[in-house]
Amino acid sequence: MNKLEPIWSRRDFLTAVSMAATGSALMLSPLAILAMDDFDQQVAKIVADTLGVDTHNHIDVPLVTAEVPGPKIELAAEIKRSGLSAICMTFATDYQKGDGYERFLNGLNAMDEQLKINGLKRSLNLSDLRNAHKKHLPTVIQSVEGAHFLDGHLDRLTIAHKRGLRLLTLLHDSDATVPLGDVFTNSPRYGGLTPFGAEVIRECNRLGILVDLSHANAETVTAALKVAGSPVLVSHTGLDTQLGKNANMARMMRPRLISKEHARFVAATGSVIGVWTHLADTSIEYAQHIRAMVDVVGIDHVCIGTDTKLTPAYPAPGDQRGGPGGRVEKGSNALWPDQKAGFYYTVVDALLKTGFTAAEIGKIGGGNFCRVFAAATKS
Repeated sequence: MNKLEPIWSRRDFLTAVSMAATGSALMLSPLAILAMDDFDQQVAKIVADTLGVDTHNHIDVPLVTAEVPGPKIELAAEIKRSGLSAICMTFATDYQKGDGYERFLNGLNAMDEQLKINGLKRSLNLSDLRNAHKKHLPTVIQSVEGAHFLDGHLDRLTIAHKRGLRLLTLLHDSDATVPLGDVFTNSPRYGGLTPFGAEVIRECNRLGILVDLSHANAETVTAALKVAGSPVLVSHTGLDTQLGKNANMARMMRPRLISKEHARFVAATGSVIGVWTHLADTSIEYAQHIRAMVDVVGIDHVCIGTDTKLTPAYPAPGDQRGGPGGRVEKGSNALWPDQKAGFYYTVVDALLKTGFTAAEIGKIGGGNFCRVFAAATKS
């Protein structure tokens, strides 16, 4: 085994895979057990060797002052269970009414306390990520989805950076009071990127915050890539040719997907595209969606960005639908009916079965993200 011990023991993972394969480990022949043991070593070694990162994982925390910090979240345990080294710990502030900046600060305060409870620290650069992985410690990268908290005040980015923000998704579902660009699920209103949106991207480049162009329509992305001084991230999307088998889900998600032509344009700038799990009913189907993206843009421009949650949704007051936005989602560690292991273990397994090599999995799993994260945060 590699000197970096996997978070799951080989025995735990072997049992899980064996049960999934036959329904009972006792039914396996000695030869089959040996083969499964060899397979287990391969998966566990890749998980241990690579710096696995989910580039868009929601952690719901209260955004109202009186409710901070909210119930304890078992964040460290879920990251360890997943096999990931890190998640980009994301929250959004545009679902509730009121002052967006106050909600943003409350979200950071709540996350400060949750990290303290869990014994976790934010990684502010690639060195932090690598050091945490070397010490077998899970870590997080602070992310926020939507720059609504700025309300036209560019100086708030400096405050956010000092509080640990290192990944900013420029847009989200609703338009900001001082708009930054056109959202792909809304009717175009601004002709793409706005002047303030361009200012925010330049300031992120100056401070050392990685820009995420998810939720931006094609015109906004095109303009933003011309403004950006370093590669960007599109953390959670998929090819518009990979619609899955659920017609209703495909219809809802179709505007959020990227065309082959635009994916190539993003990759040509050195940027990276995250493939989400929403349209995949199995881990193998998810790996196939990743394969489709790799076939279009190349192995150096694809990463994992699930747009799911590792931890339960925080129930907003009076909201019985599953938390902010009313979405009820399965956690990343229980996405698929046949999933018997943590998220990254399961995905590594599926990527191997889809024909990816260990080196390629290392790039998809986190290496590509780390490259653009390093380029952004060295500013």
